[in-house]
Amino acid sequence: MSKAFFPRNFLKVYPQAARGEGCFIFTSEGKRYLDASGGAAVVTIGHGVEEVARAMAEQARTLAYAHSSQFESSVAEKLARRILALVPPGMQGRGRVYFTSGGSEATETALKLARQYWIERGDKKRFRVISRKQSYHGATLGALSVSGNVRRREPFAPMLAEWGHVVPCFCYRCPLGLTYPECNVDCADDLERLLESDGSSDVAAFILEPVAGATLGAVAPPDGYLQRIAEICRERGILLIADEVMSGMGRTGRPFAVDHWGVTPDMILFGKGIASGYAPLGGVIAAGHIAEAISGGSGAFLHGFTYNAHPVACAAGNAVLDYIERENLFAGVEARGRDLRASLEPLKRFSIVGDVRGKGLLMAIEFVRDKATREPFPADMHIASRIQEDVLEAGVMTYPIQGCADDMRGDHILLAPPFTITTPMIQTLADALTRAIAELERTHLAGRGGVPAAH
Repeated sequence: MSKAFFPRNFLKVYPQAARGEGCFIFTSEGKRYLDASGGAAVVTIGHGVEEVARAMAEQARTLAYAHSSQFESSVAEKLARRILALVPPGMQGRGRVYFTSGGSEATETALKLARQYWIERGDKKRFRVISRKQSYHGATLGALSVSGNVRRREPFAPMLAEWGHVVPCFCYRCPLGLTYPECNVDCADDLERLLESDGSSDVAAFILEPVAGATLGAVAPPDGYLQRIAEICRERGILLIADEVMSGMGRTGRPFAVDHWGVTPDMILFGKGIASGYAPLGGVIAAGHIAEAISGGSGAFLHGFTYNAHPVACAAGNAVLDYIERENLFAGVEARGRDLRASLEPLKRFSIVGDVRGKGLLMAIEFVRDKATREPFPADMHIASRIQEDVLEAGVMTYPIQGCADDMRGDHILLAPPFTITTPMIQTLADALTRAIAELERTHLAGRGGVPAAH
């Protein structure tokens, strides 16, 4: 019987997920998988939490849907207030939350909000949104335009805007060939150099992930980088947009990753963890001056989606926050993150493991062909996918990605487990990775004539 469902990849055979419970997903054949990637860094409170399902069902019985051009709802207002209580102090008070159905929609919203902000201010020439090379901000064409990931952009390049990209902050593979702290975070000054060469009078905003998620693999910047970026934006009158779709909602050990560096953006994008996968939900947190430019100007934001502030999705968000607060999960992320890193650090003994990095429960392992030179494996070897497949056989789910070295080459595995992961589960993950990496190293070394491992 032919299938009707359009898969992500026609060349793969996917197991059929039947149910989720805690940190595990079970297939229709009874196989159990430890969800060590939280899907795609989505699941925070674990699968199958009954109280979230009950809250969603009750909301659906009471009010399943109301269009945001016609109604507001108390469930959305409640969630917006709770989210604003988590943001940096400079965004509280007069801040506003615009709900979407996920991260890509959040990016689209922020781009249009930045543009309309400047129109309302009477500065219609500002429209460009600058971002970083090797970045990813979403799958829609607007979000892809401000993404710097060559591999994802290439097929759709004729359809994309090109507004300018600066180098990423990636100390393990510094694009400028420098070393921290002697570099004085010169990668941040690449934004200043771009603005000097191209001009800044038409620049509306700069967008970045405070902790780079999928494309670079859990890369946290050194102290001083985000502060310098924020300073440049302030000096040039450019809006700063923090894409926290992956790093937000407690994933790095703070409500938002910008909190680690004391930076207050003009907008924060959220998604993924806000509803822990129980419903499609995301949004934009706009500082007071952004919202007030529109409320005190034309009065209407010329943008919207059919499912803005969907009542059932917002009910899921509230129920997830209830669970997080009751179980004090945000506070536990830092400790569990330390345990996860400690379990992964021994993997550095393998010659093909170049780096173990991350913050909180957002971690990555990068694989290299040569540890001394950090030379990546050829892309056609699909090293990250091979590791993922071996680990999957051991009943552990991870997230394989290519391109962290130069957009095409560079393999890493992303780990973003639920905040409820336990020490024994972390050990199960580490054991599975150890076996998979050891086997791949043996194969790799055999192909190179038995070159000894670099420890």
